[in-house]
Amino acid sequence: MAIGRGHLLDLESLSAEEITTILDTTRTFREVIDRDIKKVPTLRGITVVNLFFEPSTRTRISFELAEKRLSADTVNFSKATSSVQKGESLKDTIQNIEAMRTDMVVIRHSSPGAAHYLTQCCNSAVINAGDGSHAHPTQALLDIFTIREKYKRIKDLRVLIVGDIKHSRVARSNIWGLKKLGAQVAICGPSTLLPYEVEKMGVEVFTDIDEALEGVDIVNILRIQLERQDAGFFPTLREYTELYGINMERLKKLNAGFTILHPGPMNRGVEISDEVAEHSDAVILEQVTNGVAVRMSVLYLLMHKEPVSVSEGVEV
Repeated sequence: MAIGRGHLLDLESLSAEEITTILDTTRTFREVIDRDIKKVPTLRGITVVNLFFEPSTRTRISFELAEKRLSADTVNFSKATSSVQKGESLKDTIQNIEAMRTDMVVIRHSSPGAAHYLTQCCNSAVINAGDGSHAHPTQALLDIFTIREKYKRIKDLRVLIVGDIKHSRVARSNIWGLKKLGAQVAICGPSTLLPYEVEKMGVEVFTDIDEALEGVDIVNILRIQLERQDAGFFPTLREYTELYGINMERLKKLNAGFTILHPGPMNRGVEISDEVAEHSDAVILEQVTNGVAVRMSVLYLLMHKEPVSVSEGVEV
């Protein structure tokens, strides 16, 4: 099955069946990365360019690891040492890179729509690793996969996303993916950090965190981007923590068997307390591990266009 017409740009344009295929294939690759020998020859001969115009740690390293474990040839682009510093356009950059006979491009860019634009000026398969505040599909997929691994389903689970929803590509992608698979999704944050008419996405909207947490199964806590404070979206970090920070006392409002997620990097003591970050029901490091398997799945499906099945000890 081809996903996203040969690209992965967002989850809004994917069907529930396509998302499920990615998650099922991820389970296979999670088994692969848990082996003693983690490398498979699946993408041998395929060249992938990691085109990161924004700083990244988890996403960039996760993609690089996924590519290497699939035996792809990997090229890493650095904006700081590229011709972009001399005024080269995004179109010229990608067309020059593609002229070297590359097959796939992973792009992170500050401009919403950058990944979609790339599909119009190159022939490579394009994977969106985050474009402005628009979408971050692989982060949402790893979040959803992590939830599904614990609960064995997504349908009817109650998920709350807390924090700066307005500027969050992670929130938007999670909402689209979770809703397509039947979850009940709510969001919570200061009114200044909620998108205009966000309820049209089919989510319940709260500004009171204590009300929002009642009866919830999963809480996905978004990083408060410290630069927002200077823009006046909330008075002080202390006030944000008091009104919206997730601490041990607030965990008591959740359903039994709850789960805490955070896409990282965490601002400990701001949106999440140390105790919650270290809680036994927090799966933050599990999300990071699952991110490699999710990205292996996406890379594989874009090249092979069908699910894969392996058993222990068998190479893909």
